[in-house]
Amino acid sequence: MIIAQLSDPHILAYGKLLRGPIQGMAADAERLIREFDTARYLARAVAAINELVPTPDITIVTGDLVNNGAPTEYEHLRALLAPLSMPIFVIPGNHDAREPLRQAFANKGYFPTVGELHYVIDDYPLRLIALDTLVDGRHYGSLSQEQLTWLDARLAAQPARPTAIMMHHPPFATGITFMDNAGLDNAAALAEVISRHRQVERILCGHLHRAIDRRFAGTVAGTAPGTAHQIRINLVAGARLSFNFEPSGYQLHVWQDGALVSHTALFGEWLEPLN
Repeated sequence: MIIAQLSDPHILAYGKLLRGPIQGMAADAERLIREFDTARYLARAVAAINELVPTPDITIVTGDLVNNGAPTEYEHLRALLAPLSMPIFVIPGNHDAREPLRQAFANKGYFPTVGELHYVIDDYPLRLIALDTLVDGRHYGSLSQEQLTWLDARLAAQPARPTAIMMHHPPFATGITFMDNAGLDNAAALAEVISRHRQVERILCGHLHRAIDRRFAGTVAGTAPGTAHQIRINLVAGARLSFNFEPSGYQLHVWQDGALVSHTALFGEWLEPLN
């Protein structure tokens, strides 16, 4: 089984461009604001996945599907994802809005009709559990006690089934403090649940716009690169957020011979710094 993972496309309404800060290469360079076409990059990612041989069994998109949670943005997102030739499973990130997202993907049949957008997919050799870490109006993420109880019960129900968990906010600090300050606020409570269930092969996350991995609660948790802009690696405490225009990417998670192997693939080009 092959899972393609896209993350953080930040799609806007058709024809709109995203504005964000970039940092020049020189130590004293000022941050600049640049506009970029997130839709064009997602279209390139979709084309790259469709060209893969063998074709992935499913594609997941781990949050920040759109930038402002508007219905018109979800319409644009669906049109951009439509060429994918396999089933698609999505979860919300902090830039999403739960009800417009639920409505946009209602015909897929996996979202619950009310409440958080968590669900289970049992149709493949690797079981998939999706968690909703969205906190309305906030950049950080959280899992309520009700959600954690739900997760614990779902894992306990099939202890022999190898399982991957998908969620937007990674349950670990990365050293990029701006993003760590907007991470998952109750990672320790999640760790208590995960540590009881040895069948969890991987926790697949987004939010960081980079490929980052760490051992967590007896398994491995990791983030995928963004389909457009990447967050600049800056490990200075208190550093401001800025983006890099390095090649975009996606991940492939291959379940074979009782093990999950993850690959990070890049597409596109490095762009020259503007200053």
